[in-house]
Amino acid sequence: MSTDVSSNASGDPAPGAAPAIPGSATPPAPAASTATTAPASPAGPTAPAKMSRESVAIIATLLVATFVVILNETIMNVALQRLMVDLNVDAPTVQWLSTGFMLTMAVVIPTTGFILQRLTTRAVFMLAMGLFSGGTLLAALAPGFEVLLLARIVQAGGTAIMLPLLMTTILTLVPLERRGAVMGNVSIAISVAPALGPTVSGLILQHFSWRFMFVFVLPIALAALAIGARYLTNIGETEKTRLDALSVVLTVPAFGGLVYGLSQIGGGQVGSRTPAVVALAVGVLALAAFVLRQLKLQKTDGPLLDLRAFTFRMFTVSVLLLVVAMIALFGAVILLPLYLQEIRGLTSLETGLVLLPGGLAMGLLGPFIGRVFDRVGPLPLTVTGSIMMVLSLWQFSMLDATSPLGWIIALHVALSLGLALLFTPAFTTGLNPLPPHLYSHGSAIMSTLQQVAGAAGTALLVSIYAFVAVASGMVAGMHAAFLTAAVIAVAAVVLSTMMRKTEGAAHPGAH
Repeated sequence: MSTDVSSNASGDPAPGAAPAIPGSATPPAPAASTATTAPASPAGPTAPAKMSRESVAIIATLLVATFVVILNETIMNVALQRLMVDLNVDAPTVQWLSTGFMLTMAVVIPTTGFILQRLTTRAVFMLAMGLFSGGTLLAALAPGFEVLLLARIVQAGGTAIMLPLLMTTILTLVPLERRGAVMGNVSIAISVAPALGPTVSGLILQHFSWRFMFVFVLPIALAALAIGARYLTNIGETEKTRLDALSVVLTVPAFGGLVYGLSQIGGGQVGSRTPAVVALAVGVLALAAFVLRQLKLQKTDGPLLDLRAFTFRMFTVSVLLLVVAMIALFGAVILLPLYLQEIRGLTSLETGLVLLPGGLAMGLLGPFIGRVFDRVGPLPLTVTGSIMMVLSLWQFSMLDATSPLGWIIALHVALSLGLALLFTPAFTTGLNPLPPHLYSHGSAIMSTLQQVAGAAGTALLVSIYAFVAVASGMVAGMHAAFLTAAVIAVAAVVLSTMMRKTEGAAHPGAH
């Protein structure tokens, strides 16, 4: 497969560069597809833009599965206090149920570029949902904390594969002029699911044991697995690529060291911060070694993550924008429940209900924002969204113990709308210009950096909260954490002004 791609000065494929215009013909038939390699037809304007029934069925199946696995990712957030009591563990220990999940995803996701190229669509889906379902069953039956942590790690292995699989499939099957709308549907999975997590777990914990958080998810996961096994067809072609063991090994200290170091460096005594500083240093060095290894492999063999995706300017800008947005999203997902439960004294169910309107607003507006994006491009959407994000986080930093709940809900809805205006344009603009052989790698890079940003951002903001709260109280700690998030979010305003239409978005009819 050729790796030569014509591009313009912005790093986007030049007009007429066929590999950058997948999906311009009717989506391929199952099993015999060459969607990832077939050049676009010169008679593109006459090619039908409507997706086939098989393509719609494939994407719908993957969307449902992705929704389920991402819902599971945040379902634990409001259950940690209950688990501390039921499993007889302390706060730092129980936090590993969330931290371990995110670390596992950060380590597994970089391998998905290889997995998606080496295995068929059906095989990747069965692997992902099989791991997730098995981990969910193990969690429901876990006799203690250690087995529950193992179950969460197994779940994370399956979760890590699903989003890159969904993104790569969309890039392969969906015509350029419809990608914004379809990517808008993806936002239902990546934004509504995390928002519903606290509400669902709150409802369950109000009436049942914590085990039922997994008991209720398991039938849905098994149903998605059965439907996929029955109806999912293969797309694209597999390639004989080699997995670089050294690259896989380097992902563990690189991403694990960064997240662990950030999570520990903000709290404790001065002497106890030494391991965190060491972990950060190891993480930075391992990440540098990982990048150098990928650059070397690009010249001789298949890299674990093909970093040539960063030669496309809009991909780079979009990834940076998503990193900042994920810090804000995960910060809100973690900090707001802390504020509502620790400072306002709300129950887990009440906390979930307060966060529900924002999550629903973000996800349900996703398809509409996607259609608007297809017409006007990313710039007006991302600038508006980033400004809303900064203002909302700044207002969060001014909350106190008597702030009206209605105002908190309104702020969360505003933050969610701002993020919705960022996610769909960033995903679509970033991935559109990539040639087919970089689809899986681009999706894996985006997903990897999102997870690392979410984990590191959460760890950083919670550490700031804890550090300031010890000296000045919980309200002051919350102020400091949200103000830090607002300052970080200013970078999103700058990045959003750099967003430009990719070739496909600028010429929706030009196939």
